[in-house]
Amino acid sequence: MNLRLPVRAAAFLILSSCATASAPTAGSEAAVASARGTEAQARPNIVFMFADDHAAHAISAYRSHLRYGARLPATPNLDRLARDGMLFVNAFATNSICGPARATVFTGQYGHLNGVLTNTINELHPATVTFPKLMQAAGYQTALFGKWHLRSRPEGFDLYEILAGQGPYYNPVLISATDSVRHTGYTLDIVTDRALAWLSSARDPNRPFMMMLHFNGPHRWWDPGPDQLAMYRDTLFAEPPTFWDSAGGRASPARDPEMKIALDMNARDLKLEPPNNLTPEQRARWESAYDAENAKFRASGLQGDELTRWKYQRYIADYMRVVSALDAQAGRVVEALDNAGLADNTVLVYTSDQGFFLGDHGWFDKRWMYEESIRTPLIVRWPASIEPGSRNTDLVMNLDLAETFLDLAGAPIPASMQGRSLVPLLKGKTPRDWRSAIYYQYFEYPGWHAVRRQYGVRTDRYKLIHYYETSEWELFDLDRDPEELKSVYADRAYAGVVKRLEGTLRGLRRQYAVPDRDPAPYQPFTLPPEYQRSNIRLK
Repeated sequence: MNLRLPVRAAAFLILSSCATASAPTAGSEAAVASARGTEAQARPNIVFMFADDHAAHAISAYRSHLRYGARLPATPNLDRLARDGMLFVNAFATNSICGPARATVFTGQYGHLNGVLTNTINELHPATVTFPKLMQAAGYQTALFGKWHLRSRPEGFDLYEILAGQGPYYNPVLISATDSVRHTGYTLDIVTDRALAWLSSARDPNRPFMMMLHFNGPHRWWDPGPDQLAMYRDTLFAEPPTFWDSAGGRASPARDPEMKIALDMNARDLKLEPPNNLTPEQRARWESAYDAENAKFRASGLQGDELTRWKYQRYIADYMRVVSALDAQAGRVVEALDNAGLADNTVLVYTSDQGFFLGDHGWFDKRWMYEESIRTPLIVRWPASIEPGSRNTDLVMNLDLAETFLDLAGAPIPASMQGRSLVPLLKGKTPRDWRSAIYYQYFEYPGWHAVRRQYGVRTDRYKLIHYYETSEWELFDLDRDPEELKSVYADRAYAGVVKRLEGTLRGLRRQYAVPDRDPAPYQPFTLPPEYQRSNIRLK
């Protein structure tokens, strides 16, 4: 069942939490018209599947390539994509937090240039140059379904249907340029339904298209869909090797962030409380799945380490249930493209805005420059050009996606964009001058999870992190310490490495025009009461 909301209400929902797109200009309409026909359709279609907080180590195709994390259940449809296309082993975010990561994808710029620095400072100005605008001008049909999270209305789309803010896992409102409609069902299913309906019946079959499915899972609260509620009920998940890490070998900011499974998960996170917007039928299915387990937990009197272990099992089971739902959506999209005869001429991309801690270091969430947080999954299927089963180990970033899409579309790449097209890599050819290091910066402190501001550089072997508020540094030798348990910054044996990386870091900050003075203002922040440790009650 779908319920229409007043357009005024739709506008409020967008501006109060996240955002959407607008109609093409007269100039872009002329460009679209000129690009119609056989020549235009020779360019590939693009389907961009964008998850939210989907860690690479939660995809089984990555398991053999990563030296951290616990073994988790298989993701067969995403694994199939990896078998059919290219898996990027070393894909990273420029800033591991939702709004800034998304703005970087759309603009090909770091947050200090596009203006989206944090989830509070996350309005993408409507006049900003983005790849959808440029693809639309180059003759592509553009459509966006799902999460936006950039406050302003999206520009450069023929059609958009977006969530307000993060969006609920059940019964979402989807907001378009002229309307808003409340849907009944599981949000991941609904977003895919809407996208595939557009693919099958609403687009112009004589023009190439860019279709974006931007999912809101597996973001907190990791609410499983109805088809996943029964999964993993008798599964005991392995704990990550670093689960009990005390951060004793790292700088002081790592000692007590507010993202500890032991201390910072509340009743809603742990499904001791259900979502507050379920229909009676959905509520009954939810309670059937959780009530008996919750009653057993409340009667158990668990404390200390055993309570922490129980929290981890509940958390990782729910997270992987949502991952299973995402995997199912990927399978649906592949099947739809194959059945429509579009697979050969379509570039299918699956990635996430950033990674996520899955009990690694005893944490959930992201934000840090540590591997679990900054590494993103990136899988690309393009039958016309990618050798099946390809693996790429070059250092790539979400900074490169805008340029890649424009290159595929045959559209000019603005000089203001800071990444590089991945198209040569997709064809198995790494340019000689490809980057040998990535730059990262995180600005949101004070804020959620109390992660200190930081910037740093990562090469194929080393990672140097600077906590510039506390004047502390960390250096990790990823060959010898892939789990980043002990900083060797003060080790004399690494003095030459430190000096070299500090020079690389200065060079990258110049290259990316990073201002010397932190551009993100310090804004007061108080954690909502229900998330404060002193108020968390589970029984």
